[in-house]
Amino acid sequence: MRFENYTIKDIAKALNLSTSTISRALRDSYEISPETKKIVLEYAEKINYRANPIARSLKERRSHSIGVIVSEIANNFFSQVINGVESVAYDKNFQIIISQTHESSVRERLNVEYLTSRSIDGLLIALSSETEDISYLQQLKERGFPIVFFDRVPQQFDTYKVVVNNQQGAYDATQHLIKLGKKKIAHLTNSKSLSITKDRLIGYKKALMANHIDFDPNLVKYCQHGGLHAAEIEKAVEELIRIGFDAIFISGDKLTTGYLHVIKQRPLAIQQDLAIAGFTNSNVVDLFSSKVTAIRQPAFEMGKMATELLIKLIETKYPIAEFETRVLPTELINND
Repeated sequence: MRFENYTIKDIAKALNLSTSTISRALRDSYEISPETKKIVLEYAEKINYRANPIARSLKERRSHSIGVIVSEIANNFFSQVINGVESVAYDKNFQIIISQTHESSVRERLNVEYLTSRSIDGLLIALSSETEDISYLQQLKERGFPIVFFDRVPQQFDTYKVVVNNQQGAYDATQHLIKLGKKKIAHLTNSKSLSITKDRLIGYKKALMANHIDFDPNLVKYCQHGGLHAAEIEKAVEELIRIGFDAIFISGDKLTTGYLHVIKQRPLAIQQDLAIAGFTNSNVVDLFSSKVTAIRQPAFEMGKMATELLIKLIETKYPIAEFETRVLPTELINND
């Protein structure tokens, strides 16, 4: 049986009122008396009336929906960002549609094309680790389509962006390891193309330089897919073990948990000798025998702020010419 929702015409017929009166009453218009509003609203509630979103979008030229594109929803950081997005979107009567790229630039573009074809009002996006060409996003923006970037952001793109202070977080993590007396600090990180990779590498290098420790590029291992594939983490860790290191700074949530899974297979003595600091919003790391000093990101706040800025773009009556990048602080949680 095909589901059929009640319409304004059904309510008008049942109450012997015009459709325009019903419509205004449901919108709480001042043109309709309180008594009539009461009758209409009580009947609408009785029949569980819900406004037709398609009809509403055609009338208002808005779908009241926002697209959100992340690499993986299962990533603790991104799931917390999405919670922040929802907290603002639903309060502002926007629905969200979430897509995953799994770090694929091809899938990212397909997701964007699909979402825009569904007439979303705007897009929140953290770029995939493979993404280098964002010209198609630039073309969307030039046509007036609202886009806000968060976490993984492009350099040359005039719009709002929300990030954390990646350089400071990386500096704090590396500095903590140095204070433990560590001198040969490895760095496990994401794709070279990502903004977070570049900024966290800078912070790592600055901490080494501040403590007169030479930077060794052999101790930096890149994972193109950010830890989605166990094999790339295993390969990177094996190479580091062959070189030798006494501490490691890890640049992402999936990388941190992936590294812990790999190192868990090693003798307990190795696990205990290697100090670890990493960007992670996961509480799972506390369950491992190796203690992790965590760099926490305000993911929920990032989602809220990015959504507020996107809705601002969607609802503005005049084009916005000046944009800013909002930078949120990180927090070092010492679990030693």
